[in-house]
Amino acid sequence: MGIVSAPEREFDVVVWGATGFAGRLTAQYLLERYGTSLRWALGGRNRAKLEAVREAISVETGVDASGLPLVVGDAADAASMRALAERTRVACTTVGPYALYGAELVAACAAAGTHYCDLTGEVFWMGRMIDAHQDKAQASGARIVHTCGFDCIPADLGVFFLQREMQARHGVPGTRVKLRVAGFSGGMSGGTAATGINMFDEQSRNPEVRRRNEDPYAINPTDRRSGPDGPDSFRPAWDADFEQWTGPFIMANVDTRVVRRSNALLDHAYGADFCYDEAMLMGSGPVGFAKATGLATALRVGMAAMTIGPLRRAAAARMPAPGAGPSKQARETGYWDVRLLAEHPSDPSNNLRARLTGDRDPGYGSTAKMLAESAICLARDPLASRGGLHTPASAMGDALLERLLQNAGVTAEIEDG
Repeated sequence: MGIVSAPEREFDVVVWGATGFAGRLTAQYLLERYGTSLRWALGGRNRAKLEAVREAISVETGVDASGLPLVVGDAADAASMRALAERTRVACTTVGPYALYGAELVAACAAAGTHYCDLTGEVFWMGRMIDAHQDKAQASGARIVHTCGFDCIPADLGVFFLQREMQARHGVPGTRVKLRVAGFSGGMSGGTAATGINMFDEQSRNPEVRRRNEDPYAINPTDRRSGPDGPDSFRPAWDADFEQWTGPFIMANVDTRVVRRSNALLDHAYGADFCYDEAMLMGSGPVGFAKATGLATALRVGMAAMTIGPLRRAAAARMPAPGAGPSKQARETGYWDVRLLAEHPSDPSNNLRARLTGDRDPGYGSTAKMLAESAICLARDPLASRGGLHTPASAMGDALLERLLQNAGVTAEIEDG
């Protein structure tokens, strides 16, 4: 891949939030794969903690990181975030909940022409950022790319990959794509827990947040916020194409919105009437039905409980603390496996299937690699996309997919039959 140099910036990448769980893993991956040949820095609000992370990732990887620069700042301070954005080509941030701690950095990057990637899964917040900064980012050339982890790269690039193959083989995109989660193994961190709790807090204070979270086209461009897809399903269903019962996938609320925005930003490359949905494969027969029903019931009950303040606070008290997360063994023995089916518009015999997998747990081991490669892609690769608030597919597309296949333990293949 080509490399675009930027001598006017001190750094190619700043990992902002490096003292958090996801930030530390992202920094460790960058050090292990790119060493100090990359011009990058660790960023956060506490120098002593940054120094500890620098030492820890050096020990973990066996790569000397003693010369790795540290950038200290305050996510809530606009001037501090402007100073950070003006020093780097890419701000790679893991500081969430983004609705609480992310807005100033997005604003600074949009103004400075600095590319940006994050791990947010907060639909309502992404909508706010699009509304507030799209024009400014277009003018400055900044590519602002949300959802660069397991939310939503497997879905977004999976659909991109499958539709590209549909076009190549049959000359048309699939009119509908189904994504089915075949399996995964992993754990939760304190940051993820805090983000979930904050989303329900926001919904309880502001009905507009709930409305936006439920809108299937919530983050589409304003002139393309309608289409054939309806609300996400939380019911068990039989999927004849996969010959299994399905239950709801908890991240579908985020993934589906991002895939629909990709289609809109790519000038409806998947079709103006493109349909997309996600679910989890739960097995066939009575056991599969029982599992699908149990999952659907548990999610409905759990989400209803989170709307009640005292229950939400009680749940928060039992979740992992900020900075904590799954063990190294859990991350390295984890995995994810998703299957996709694209429906041909007129000939079912030309339907196409794909499978994407990852070799680490989805939420952290694999996510850290996907985020880091997104940052490198934005910093180094010549991309056709222009400035604006993007999705991974619309900003980086083939370039990012190639990086993930080469470096990040991701596989993508077309399946016969």
